[in-house]
Amino acid sequence: MNRMIAMGVAPLMAILLTACAAPEFKQPAMEVPAAFKEPQAEVKIAADGTQWKVAQPAEQQPRGEWWLAFNDPALNELIAEATRNNANLAVAAARVKQARAIAGIAEADRIPQVGVGVGAQRSRASALELGLPAGTPVQPQTSYTANLTASYEVDLFGRVSSNVAAARGDAATVEANYRSVLLALQADVAQTYFRLRATDAELATVEQTVRLREESVKVNQRRFDLGDIGEFDLSRAKTELSTTRAEAIGLQRQRTTAEHALAVLLGKPAAAFTAGVSPLLDSALMPVIPAGLPSALLERRPDIAAAQRAMEASNARIGVARSAMFPALNISANGGGVSDHFSDVFKWSSRSWVLGALMSMPLIDGGRNRANITRSEAALEESVGTYRQSVLTAFAEVEDNLAGLRILSGQTAQIEDAVVSARRSADLAQKLYDAGRSSYLELLDAQRNLAAVERSAVQLRGNRAVTTVALIRSLGGGWDSGAAVNTAQASN
Repeated sequence: MNRMIAMGVAPLMAILLTACAAPEFKQPAMEVPAAFKEPQAEVKIAADGTQWKVAQPAEQQPRGEWWLAFNDPALNELIAEATRNNANLAVAAARVKQARAIAGIAEADRIPQVGVGVGAQRSRASALELGLPAGTPVQPQTSYTANLTASYEVDLFGRVSSNVAAARGDAATVEANYRSVLLALQADVAQTYFRLRATDAELATVEQTVRLREESVKVNQRRFDLGDIGEFDLSRAKTELSTTRAEAIGLQRQRTTAEHALAVLLGKPAAAFTAGVSPLLDSALMPVIPAGLPSALLERRPDIAAAQRAMEASNARIGVARSAMFPALNISANGGGVSDHFSDVFKWSSRSWVLGALMSMPLIDGGRNRANITRSEAALEESVGTYRQSVLTAFAEVEDNLAGLRILSGQTAQIEDAVVSARRSADLAQKLYDAGRSSYLELLDAQRNLAAVERSAVQLRGNRAVTTVALIRSLGGGWDSGAAVNTAQASN
């Protein structure tokens, strides 16, 4: 009979364990293109000759100090300072510490909990409680205790292991979010820095135009005084001077705003930071960033890694919810000594002990546990949807930035030709006007055209730098396996 009972219990326990365990995590199917739509400067090929492979989470892999590709010592210093002092990054690092601590709390349930206690108690019982006649005097008593307690939950149905897996997944999610914040900070610093330099270059162009306008006003004033020209030409020259000065003032405001934004990223008060003037003179020195293989994008992007870790945590919580519907077995032990004299507490004759085991399970819960399972399964569906949306967004961002660089490159080539032509036109217009063969309006039109083209060239230069940084950010902060990004702030 005992053998038959044992043979029946074993399969039943196996069925119960399977029923309450967390489902096996399966990576959501995503259609990964073999190549990006936009042409690239370089396409990396896998070792076996294929152009893509199944993506695996690799948010821990080194991404390298990508900003070094710009060969700009000032940018290197700014990013290092921002990494040390940025408030948002400090918040993200603190969240990593919290998540790791929570995972440690969950891990603690895997081992027995042991405690020790020492105490004293003085009490007086009623005579009736002792079975004595009413009014019988009863002396108060003092007792001393010292005990060692232990408790342990036997993980019969995977509640503890599933809870640990969920906590680890949460910690990995927060760590990936930290790296996402770090990457965003580095990219924001670089983009703000290049916008500031582009504004300096644009401001230098406008200030040069202001100087030309001032010289034009002086020349026209002398010619007006000599009677060579009418007041109309002089008034137009003064109008153009004032308009150009107003544009320069507007650019000064734009520069100040960018400088303040950079100060905040560096963790400094706006009043305590001043960026030196450093015009962005040549965009040809911008590094060419290969986008690599589309599937590698899923391995590099920290936001995609965070979404995947969140899926794994949600999957583990299904196991936690399922285990609540099955028995829980808790084993406890208590041993020590009790005596009316403290010196006798630790004597063998004063020993006492208790061993116990409690198995409990819900019978009627009004559907609470079933609802928790449904909620956990819905949370997994939500995290899967979030993951897929993150992947689609990542591919779109890379395509956007590849297209942006391609278009900006074509625009730059055309605008450079336009600058050469506009300078030639302005030079010819000046000579014709000086010779009295054309009107001042024709000269003014040529000069306006030159100023507009030069400003457009400067703006394109800045846009190319900003878009290059945006491409690096959309690629997850790198395109090779260079030096690891310093995340010591999250590890302290």
